[in-house]
Amino acid sequence: MQRLSSAGAIGPGLFGAALVPTMGALHQGHASLIRRALGECPRVVVSIFVNPLQFGPGEDLSRYPRAVEEDLALCQALGVEAVFTPSPEEFYPPGFATRVVPEGCALPLEGERRPGHFSGVATVLVRLFGMLQPARAYFGEKDFQQLQVVRQLVRDLNLPVTVVGCPIVRDQGGLALSSRNRYLSPEQRERARVLYQALQAAQQAFSAGERLASALRARMLEVLTIPEAQVDYAVVVDTELREVPQATRGTHLLVAATLFGIRLIDHLELL
Repeated sequence: MQRLSSAGAIGPGLFGAALVPTMGALHQGHASLIRRALGECPRVVVSIFVNPLQFGPGEDLSRYPRAVEEDLALCQALGVEAVFTPSPEEFYPPGFATRVVPEGCALPLEGERRPGHFSGVATVLVRLFGMLQPARAYFGEKDFQQLQVVRQLVRDLNLPVTVVGCPIVRDQGGLALSSRNRYLSPEQRERARVLYQALQAAQQAFSAGERLASALRARMLEVLTIPEAQVDYAVVVDTELREVPQATRGTHLLVAATLFGIRLIDHLELL
């Protein structure tokens, strides 16, 4: 396995490989993306880069979990061909002065609450896609809005990469795996499962015949009404992140809340 720390180290032999872009602190959710990529492509590159452009003032850039040696060992064990681990100074060299600013599905929800976040996501991905020229790129469905923003980005800019969304990986209690889960104690993780419980409650109501989005949202908020949770949003949206009055199969539920000082998100597609 090669470890590449600068754009200049990327040779043409890696072009066309599958890309799994990450910010490191890899977990079994990331491993599932890598395994999916390995099953569909002969070569896989993982990028590990804590992208400063997607963090706003007061967010956790300085303390975001970093575990590069553990990450490299996991990639090695899985059979990854190369890992790209640039520094911010290498990735955004002096004179770098271009930002990608997505609109459309990037504007509501996370776009409202984290101004500049999706511009940072779009900018880092356009740069990664340009450096590595992957044929396919793999993303988890937990960050559903991000996945849709990436699809929009690729479509609108006619980028020659296929975006692949992969199912959420959860722990035994249903908590969606996330690098930020490292901030939580075992007891706090147990309480954080309330996000998935809220999604499940809405799914159960939908399965019982409820179609009003307002009723499904109320069901999610009812479950989320606990002292530990400061709810940011609980919404019923279509694939373009527009809130809908009536839910159907394929409608999406998104929740975001701060628990124990840690902001977590989750997603479920109604079945």
